[in-house]
Amino acid sequence: MAIEDPSQPHGLKLLIEDYPYANDGLLLWSALQGWVRTYVQAYYPNPRVVQADTELQAWYAEAVRVGHADKSGADWWPRLDSPADLASLLTTLLWLASAQHAALNFGQYPLGGYVPNRPPLMRRLVPAEGDPEYDNFLADPHRFFLSALPTLTQATTFMTVIDTLSTHSADEEYLGERRDSYTWTGDAAMVDAWHTFAAEVRRAEEEIARRNDDPARRNRCGAGVLPYELMAPSSPPGITCRGVPNSVSI
Repeated sequence: MAIEDPSQPHGLKLLIEDYPYANDGLLLWSALQGWVRTYVQAYYPNPRVVQADTELQAWYAEAVRVGHADKSGADWWPRLDSPADLASLLTTLLWLASAQHAALNFGQYPLGGYVPNRPPLMRRLVPAEGDPEYDNFLADPHRFFLSALPTLTQATTFMTVIDTLSTHSADEEYLGERRDSYTWTGDAAMVDAWHTFAAEVRRAEEEIARRNDDPARRNRCGAGVLPYELMAPSSPPGITCRGVPNSVSI
């Protein structure tokens, strides 16, 4: 979906320009990447320090050999030999646990809350040719589809589950937020770096809002088109159209 291009703001050229997930995701990826690189460089200034940290190396070895034992012998695993390696691994983990999770999780109810749009199961198989039901299926596939939908109990149970999964609690913390923003560490330089990161996240949210009001972006603005808010870094409690990156920090 993208190719490397140093002339682009994030070093990538999207093959589909109006691609909200990627457009907004790059803003948050860049913010996370800058924050992680700053943090890692402060405590792991050279490759020797990374390689000599036995706890760090044991953590990564366990993740590969135990957590993914079936793939542990693959030759595509990233190495952990330098500050750049560590920053890349941590940025990926933070991205998966925050922005990407939000994009996959918090949009479930708007998509599946209307069960015919995304049935959790179908109670009838599509009949094969020669089956007595086959002619009825061909004659009225719409009626067949409705007859195969979940029962009322099954449908409401499914709706309840994805309602719970898609709901934002009143006490959620989001990217760029923390209650102890000045006291989480005694390292003043890292406190300042975190506030720089938080400011970049806020700018990303403002840019996302601007994009959602841009009529030239037809995949997120216009008649019958919902704004793309799955990457917006804040949200009120409850179910909204947006998904919210979870608060994950180092």
